Amino acid sequence: MKNIIISLIAGASLLPLISSCGSGEGAGASSIPYGKDVTITRDKLVDKIKGGWAGQTIGCTYGGPTEFKYKGGMINDSIPIIWYDDYCKDIFEEDPGLYDDVYMDLTFMEVMAREGIDAPAHSYAEAFANADYKLWHANQAARYNILNGIPAPQSGHWKNNPHADDIDFQIEADFIGMVCPGMPNTASMLSDRIGHIMNYGDGFYGGVYMGALYTLAYVCDDIPTIVTEALRTIPEQANFHRCIADVVKFWKQYPDDWHRCWLAIDERYSVDKGCPEGVWNGFDIDASINAAYCVIGLLYGEGDFFRTIDISTRCGQDSDCNPATAAGILGVIKGYSGIPEYWKKGLDKVKDINFPYTSITLEKSYEVTLDILSQVVKANGGKIEGDNYTFRVQTPEPVPFEQSFEGIWPVERRVIKYDLGQEHTWQFTGSGVVLQGNVRAAVPDAPDTYVAELEAVIDGKTVETFKMPLDYIKRKYDIFYTYGLTDDAHSLTVRWLNPDPRYAIQCKDLIVYANHPLAPLTPAP
Repeated sequence: MKNIIISLIAGASLLPLISSCGSGEGAGASSIPYGKDVTITRDKLVDKIKGGWAGQTIGCTYGGPTEFKYKGGMINDSIPIIWYDDYCKDIFEEDPGLYDDVYMDLTFMEVMAREGIDAPAHSYAEAFANADYKLWHANQAARYNILNGIPAPQSGHWKNNPHADDIDFQIEADFIGMVCPGMPNTASMLSDRIGHIMNYGDGFYGGVYMGALYTLAYVCDDIPTIVTEALRTIPEQANFHRCIADVVKFWKQYPDDWHRCWLAIDERYSVDKGCPEGVWNGFDIDASINAAYCVIGLLYGEGDFFRTIDISTRCGQDSDCNPATAAGILGVIKGYSGIPEYWKKGLDKVKDINFPYTSITLEKSYEVTLDILSQVVKANGGKIEGDNYTFRVQTPEPVPFEQSFEGIWPVERRVIKYDLGQEHTWQFTGSGVVLQGNVRAAVPDAPDTYVAELEAVIDGKTVETFKMPLDYIKRKYDIFYTYGLTDDAHSLTVRWLNPDPRYAIQCKDLIVYANHPLAPLTPAP
């Protein structure tokens, strides 16, 4: 009989974290030993590393069933979210793909373990582009780019990747922070090498910020301080910075009601500008707002493990990745020993099972992380003497400013939902366009090795010829996209160069961008 716990956040007990570095209101730089050497024992480091990986696994499992089922809305407090002792074990056996944010971390960590901390971006890019697992959004667009001659970092730039602001790198940067204790700038350097493979702008900043949170979690256990200090790695003019700063502002304004903070953030940041699937849609995989949900969980969770993952989950949207990140950060703060036992019961049963598509188990992840952490400590002037690890805490510095989709706004979303045929032309007015769609089999048992060849023509001139594999792993995420046209009337023609009656090119939506925002509708008289 499974011991099932159904969580309702209403009335949940609070267990505030006792701070060793802050006042509980975000004490700022003076509360973190910037520029000073800190020594942590091996046992404590391992405990924190275990807490980080365990927290990710637990948070991902807890929020998994609600992922993108609540788009643009909170999960009401009256709706139960289940938990039981064998939950992690059941997911490992029945739905291991849920842990995509974990095994993506591990893919990159395997490269670092194999080639060292100076491994080039090319190695990381090739590793995930040629992996056998499914990817989505910025990751899949980057994979296609890499496999088709657009290398990193161009593979993540918004002009080559319509999903550049999406959450992808944000959920894959946990390990970077975990191998850089107290060193947010070193983490930012590693993030630059990896994060620009699939993201740019706010999408890149999501990973930089989460990495910084992890690094500071080693040297400070005051959550408001960590949240505000990590934000120093992000340029102030960035939308991502404004979003997280507003979370802190509304947390202070509504300290006892996370729902009001959520509503204030939703009002300001819930409109997705880039991701074609999220434009004028409740679906929002943008890094900024999902990072906000992580931070809401951390701030209002007040160090309580249950409340942290529950609030991050109830914020909705990417509600497995967000509690995974929040719980991973809290796991580093508290250590594995500080996570309540009933959350850890199922972990003992999966600790020696490889995460999907990797040769790393939970148990091995602790060892590999510590080994890479040791390299980072030594490379940054630290030392390891016996069981003592000494490193100098870095003052966070902002990474360079960059902005995706600068100067353009969506002005039309046209629902299509028909097959291309051999050729089709669309008229539109704007400076950019994205055509969503995919290749599908039109008859049973059509070979999955088929690769469609297409040509895109703008205003009578061929601008691109490209391939669209039927294979889901290698697929092109969007049929065609381009930005930077004159803001005027244009025609887009897409031709299927090697048509085969066993297949079809299914068109979905056409999203049009212009150099000005759409004028607000005025009510009828």
